[in-house]
Amino acid sequence: MRRLDSFLDNGFLRFAAEEPMLAWARHARPLAAVAAKDEAQAHWLRCGGTWFVGVDALPNDHAGRVADGPPLAGAAMDFIRHGLGLSLPLHRAQVSVCYPGYPRPSEEESAAAFAFRRTRDAAHVDGLLAEGPEKRRYLREPHAYVLGVTLTEHAAGAAPLTVWRGSHQVMRAMFAQAFAGHTPETWKDIDVTAAYQDARRRVFDSCERVVLASAPGEAVLVHRHLLHGVAPWEDGAAAPPEGRMIAYFRPEFAAVGDWLDRP
Repeated sequence: MRRLDSFLDNGFLRFAAEEPMLAWARHARPLAAVAAKDEAQAHWLRCGGTWFVGVDALPNDHAGRVADGPPLAGAAMDFIRHGLGLSLPLHRAQVSVCYPGYPRPSEEESAAAFAFRRTRDAAHVDGLLAEGPEKRRYLREPHAYVLGVTLTEHAAGAAPLTVWRGSHQVMRAMFAQAFAGHTPETWKDIDVTAAYQDARRRVFDSCERVVLASAPGEAVLVHRHLLHGVAPWEDGAAAPPEGRMIAYFRPEFAAVGDWLDRP
């Protein structure tokens, strides 16, 4: 119960490395490295070559198994199943890889967006996709949660995950107001850009930014409404040649309404 209370209060929960997750990470790491260098995945290389986004890049099955490796298991998965009551099939994981110098300017990103990436870690809520030339935000992917599993040994300053403690409560209240009076099936058609940007500014003013440096086999569970991002790579921060690698799982709810109705 204490873990559940902590998760619901803070919006994130960390899990120390343990053998089941370490075994999974050891098996997934070389396959993730192959995916990051696959020419068919080259379109995911962003930020002047310093970030491989790697959406759906890891060839795992619905239990998290990669090739003949073990399923995704351990305290984090136990908490998701029994603490949150969620047993959703896993999609192919994102392989997020950052390299020294992250972030660098790139043609696909405006000067304002790059400045936001540098100063605010490109803070965002997953599942809200920015579309069109004006980057309007719509709920396209109603994730149940975000689970990150670290694959590489690297320095704390190697582009760590950042979160804003308690921000999920601010964002959730905003979404509830924005979607009030609309059926869940229509939420994907509602432009939440202005409300989202206003709530994000309030989060920056009122919520603590927490840096979550991590080691192999460690996992972090992020609430689906929590504002989070990636910090710039600190000068001199060491990482292996394949970069800082984290695998992220974001299974989606079958019923869109659960995105707001579930804890």
